[in-house]
Amino acid sequence: MENKEKKVLLRISNLKQYFPLKKGRFVKANDGITLDIYEGETFGLVGESGCGKSTLGRTILQLYHQTYGRTMYYGRSLDDLAPKYVTDTVKHLKKRRQKLHELEEKRDKLEAQYAKLSEKEQYAMHAELDAARKLAEDALLDITKIVGGFLVVDDLNPVIAIYSKGYAVARKLSALEVKRQSLQVDVDDAEYAVKTAKEAGKVPNDAKLASAQSRLKQCDDSIAALRKQLAGISDDIQKMREPYASNPEFQKYEAYRDDGIDLARLTYDEMRRLRRDMQLIFQDPYSSLNPRMSVGQIISEGMQAHNMIKKKDARMQEMVLNVMDECGLAPYFLHRFPHQFSGGQRQRIGIARALATNPKFVVCDEAVSALDVSIQAQIINLLLDLKERENLTYMFITHDLSVVKYISDRVGVMYLGSMVELADADEIFRHPVHPYTEALLNAIPTTDTVGGKELSILEGDIPSPVNPPKGCKFHTRCKYCTEICTQVVPAWEEVRPNHFVACHHKLKIEE
Repeated sequence: MENKEKKVLLRISNLKQYFPLKKGRFVKANDGITLDIYEGETFGLVGESGCGKSTLGRTILQLYHQTYGRTMYYGRSLDDLAPKYVTDTVKHLKKRRQKLHELEEKRDKLEAQYAKLSEKEQYAMHAELDAARKLAEDALLDITKIVGGFLVVDDLNPVIAIYSKGYAVARKLSALEVKRQSLQVDVDDAEYAVKTAKEAGKVPNDAKLASAQSRLKQCDDSIAALRKQLAGISDDIQKMREPYASNPEFQKYEAYRDDGIDLARLTYDEMRRLRRDMQLIFQDPYSSLNPRMSVGQIISEGMQAHNMIKKKDARMQEMVLNVMDECGLAPYFLHRFPHQFSGGQRQRIGIARALATNPKFVVCDEAVSALDVSIQAQIINLLLDLKERENLTYMFITHDLSVVKYISDRVGVMYLGSMVELADADEIFRHPVHPYTEALLNAIPTTDTVGGKELSILEGDIPSPVNPPKGCKFHTRCKYCTEICTQVVPAWEEVRPNHFVACHHKLKIEE
C-alpha cells in the first residue's frame, strides 16, 4: 500500500476496536482496518453514521485503548522515545520466537486442510484460516520490526545482550531529552526577562540567564555523550549483521525492520509524550470548550501540559496571541469566554487549541458539520492555509461528500467498522469500484434535472456492529450479492495504482 514518493507518517495494520458488553459480547466499532497516512496529506474519511469513523480517529490517537492491531508512528524514532515494549520484546526474544513457530505451524496445518476442501467447504473455513494467518504475521512483525534478520540466528544471547544494552542507553537519553525541554524553557524565560528589562530601561538579571544557560549546556553535553555511546552500539550491531549478508532468509526478515513506534503498545506516560504531536479538533464547537476558561487559558492549557511554557510565564500571552493570529482570532478575544462567540469563532478557538502544541497530525472529527455553509467555507480554507504553512497532516472525518472532495488528497470509505475502498479523491469520485461507494455517490442531491443522474437512495439500515453479517458486511444491502458474499470476507486488494477495495464483485472501471 505504500506510495514510494511520499513519506508514511502513520501505518495502520489490522486495527480493531471492540467495546465490551455483557455476556461476552462486543460492539465491533473498527474491525481489521489497514491503511497508510502520508506526511502532509489530508486523508478524508466518509461513511454513514455509526460506521466507526470517529472511533477510528480517536483510536489512532490512543484516546481509546486499541483492542488489536498495529499503529506505527514515524514522526519520531524508537531511540527518541525508548518505549518499554521494545525492552520487553528483546528480553523475551526466545519465548516470542517459540510462540511464533507455534503460530506458524498452526497456520500451515490449517492451510493444508483448506487446500483439500471443496469450494463451498472452503467458505466455512476461510475466516478461521484468515485469523490464523494474521496472528502469525503479527507475531512475526512484533519481533522483526525490532531485531530484523536476527530472528533466524541460532544463538540469540548475543542479540539480546547488545539490544538490551542499546535500549538501556536510549532510555537514559530519552529522560535527558525531557529534562532538556524544561531547561530550554528556563533559558527562554530568562532571555525574555532580560529583553523586556532592557526595553523598560531597567537592569537585567544576567546572572539568572547565565545560570540557566549553564545548566542547559551541561545537559547538552550529557546528551552528546549518550548519543556517541548509542552510535557505537549501533555500529556493533551492524558488524553483527555482516556475516549474514549472503543469507537470503536473514535478508528476508531484515527488510521488515523499521524505526517506527507502535502506538498501541505504549504505556500511558509514553503516549502522553507523543500527545503534543497528535491533536484532535472536536465536532461540536459549543460543548468542546470549557465555559469557565477564557480563550487565552483554553489555548495555553496544552502548552503548559506539555512543558512548552510555565504557568505564570511572561511569554505566555505573546505565544497565545501568535497562535490566535494564525487562526484568524482578534487579539481582544484573549480574555473573553466561549459563550461570547459564534459557532465559527468557537471552532477557530478549537483549532487554535489543537495547533498550539505544534502537532504533526490532526484528526478533524466532523469539524465543520455543526456550522452553516458560509462558515464551513471559512473554516475549511483556514485548515488548508494552516496545512500549507505548518506542513500538517489531517484525517478529515465527515458525512459531506462535497466537502471531502474539496479538502482531501485521498478518501477512505468505511462501512460497519471496515474500510471498503481507498483511493485518490478524484479517482474515487470518477471511478468508484465498491457498490457501497457507488451508492453513496448516487445519493448526492443534484439540481441538474436535464440529463442528470437520477437520485438513488440506498435501502435498508446498517446492521448491528454487535452482530455483524457473516462474510461481506455490505451483502445485506448490496444488489450484486452472491453466495460467496454471504460466506467469505473479501480481501483488501489494489485494483489500480493506489486504489484499494474489498469486494468480491468489483464494479467495472472505465478507462
